[in-house]
Amino acid sequence: MNDRAPLWAMSACEFARAFADGLSPRAVIEATLSHIAATNPRLNAIVTLDASGALAAADASARRWHDGKPASALDGVPVTVKDNILVAGLRATWGSKLYRDFVPDEDELPVRRLREAGAIILGKTNVPEFTVHGYTDNALFGTTGNPWDPALTPGGSSGGAVAAVATGMCAFALCTDGGGSIRRPAAHTGLVGFKPSRDTVVRGKGFPAILGEFEVIGPIARGVEDVLAAMEVIAAPAWPRLMAAPLPPRPRIAYAPTFGGAPVDPFIRDVIERTIAEARALGLDVETLSPFTLADPLEAVWPVISQTGVAWLLEQHPAWQGQVSPAIAEMEAAGRRLSARDYLNALDQVAALRRSFDALFAQYDFLITPCAAAMPWPAAESHPPVIDGQPVGPRGHAVFTAIVNALGLPAMSLPCVIPDGALPVGLQVIAGRDHDGPLVRFAREYEGRLFVHRWPNSP
Repeated sequence: MNDRAPLWAMSACEFARAFADGLSPRAVIEATLSHIAATNPRLNAIVTLDASGALAAADASARRWHDGKPASALDGVPVTVKDNILVAGLRATWGSKLYRDFVPDEDELPVRRLREAGAIILGKTNVPEFTVHGYTDNALFGTTGNPWDPALTPGGSSGGAVAAVATGMCAFALCTDGGGSIRRPAAHTGLVGFKPSRDTVVRGKGFPAILGEFEVIGPIARGVEDVLAAMEVIAAPAWPRLMAAPLPPRPRIAYAPTFGGAPVDPFIRDVIERTIAEARALGLDVETLSPFTLADPLEAVWPVISQTGVAWLLEQHPAWQGQVSPAIAEMEAAGRRLSARDYLNALDQVAALRRSFDALFAQYDFLITPCAAAMPWPAAESHPPVIDGQPVGPRGHAVFTAIVNALGLPAMSLPCVIPDGALPVGLQVIAGRDHDGPLVRFAREYEGRLFVHRWPNSP
């Protein structure tokens, strides 16, 4: 960041250095709140703002920095929290009328850890209903737009979060990822999105786990260092152990241009191919795997998990009819028709997939794929019906991400170099279970060479 950049444009790590040099956390929060007032109406990213709480927290942070006793490197850093994660005293709606008046009285554990680290929670970001869709719209708050073009979607379900981070309304966002909900929105907005290994970030009390162990909490930021700073707080005490694993001096990398012949937008395909070519030019050992069919069985698994989860949730709300969107009602009806045999068969398929991918990661350190199969589509539409001239279903744009959730693997979306005037494209890097440390080290090593953050609409 240059010296004339606005305060809200600083990264989390830049804030820590600036606070140590005397910058006031209150000045940062005041500048950020002013920026939110000017920017949020255009995008509808933040749906519950806690301005008074943020200013009070900033004053407390300023006192700690003045006394030379900051709570952590994140003390005074402005963050947002996705609206399906509980924050004490702030409305948590999960994007649904069923929870429109729900205000939790305690933080989920990662939120509590951020608060104890001195991070300043600005508010909650928009989500699709029950966070089971790949765009961001709901009957309570409406549609969220992509900062690069507000007429297009930022993806979902962390659409509000990425819109906030990409425009500087916060330094980073705390989010969930149940099938790609961190990584795909990050790809659509030019950000870094990290889905950690299963059980790395302990959640504590929260909304019902309709996606079971598929869903985890992780951060979205504008750079890898901020992701690392966030993980050091929200993943304590597991994180030092995971980071102890080194990055191999010459990592073995597999590259899958697509899964099972699924169509990929030509622009995404070209950007990823150029990135892979540049990686090879830098001396990285990248082997193309085509066709790649290991993940094909997941196509039948995902609907079973998500539909039965929604049906189970709505059983707990006897008066739900008329309170949810038609899409959610359709998922409930489909889930109700599924049997215990269907669910257990899905879990058995996941176990078989785990064995296949264990063999893959015995041979390779990382698997690289596109992060999304489609470029952003109109913001109020649930999914693109056609990709590269081929009709696709609701998950056609999301074929590359859910396998990571099913198997509990770590994965990161990284922003590729794109031509001027183009929309962002993200590359997904997947590692074996609990290999979060080498994955983060790889991303940090090649950030700035293969992966570059740009502000929306900047040259």
